[in-house]
Amino acid sequence: MILLPAIDILGGRTVRLAQGDFEQRSTYDADPLDAARRWVTAGARALHVVDLDGARTGRPVNLAHVSRIAASLDVPIQVGGGLRSAADVSAALAAGASRVILGTAALRDLDFLDRAIVDHGEQVVVSVDARDGLLAAEGWQEQTQIPVASVVERLGARGVRRFVYSSIDRDGTLTGPDLDAVLEMAGAVRGSFIYSGGISSLKDLSALVGLRQVNLSGVIIGKALYEGRFELGDAQALVSQVS
Repeated sequence: MILLPAIDILGGRTVRLAQGDFEQRSTYDADPLDAARRWVTAGARALHVVDLDGARTGRPVNLAHVSRIAASLDVPIQVGGGLRSAADVSAALAAGASRVILGTAALRDLDFLDRAIVDHGEQVVVSVDARDGLLAAEGWQEQTQIPVASVVERLGARGVRRFVYSSIDRDGTLTGPDLDAVLEMAGAVRGSFIYSGGISSLKDLSALVGLRQVNLSGVIIGKALYEGRFELGDAQALVSQVS
C-alpha cells in the first residue's frame, strides 16, 4: 500500500475543501508545484492531483500545472477533475499523468468509459464518491440515491479494475476513515482501490492497515499532511506493511 499526497488545485492554488464544499476551503500553496516538490522530497512515491476548477466546470482547467509537476518530479501522477471526453483524457496523459481519474462521465456515458478502457487500459481509474454510502456526482455537487457497491459491481463488469473511493462525509474533516465503507468497497471491487477521506493520524492509518484488505492499494492524504499531523515518511513506512 502507498500514500498519495493530495494536490487539489483551485484558482491556480493548492487548497483543501471540507466535505467537498467549495465555500469551505483552506489555501496552502500559491504554486501547486511547491506542494508536489515538498511531498516528493519527503518520500512520496506517487501524487494525487485534482483539478477542482475542472470538476466544477466539466472541463480540465489546470493541466498546465500537471505538466509542470510531471516535468519536474519523477513520480507517477494520477489526475482527475473535468475529464469528460476522449480528448480531455488524451490531454491529461499528454500533460504527464500516469493515470486518469474519471468521475461523472464514466458513470453516465458508458460509451466514453468503454472507449477509455480500450484506448488506455489500466491507466483509467474511476472515482466513486459517496455520502452515507450513496453515490455523489458532478464534482460532489449532485447527490444520488444509488448505493456505491452496486455502481462498483456494474463498472467492474465493464472492465474497470482501478477505483478511488472518497468518503465525502469525512473528507477534509480529520475525523478518521470510514472503515465500514472500506470493507464494503473491498468486497465489491474486482481489482484494486484507493481510499480517501478523514485521515488525521498514524492511528487512523494503522486502523486501515489492520483491515488487511489486499485490494486496498493506497490511501490519499490531504489536510493531515498540510497541517503537519504526522510525517509522510513515518506514514509510508506504516502502510507499507500491506503489500
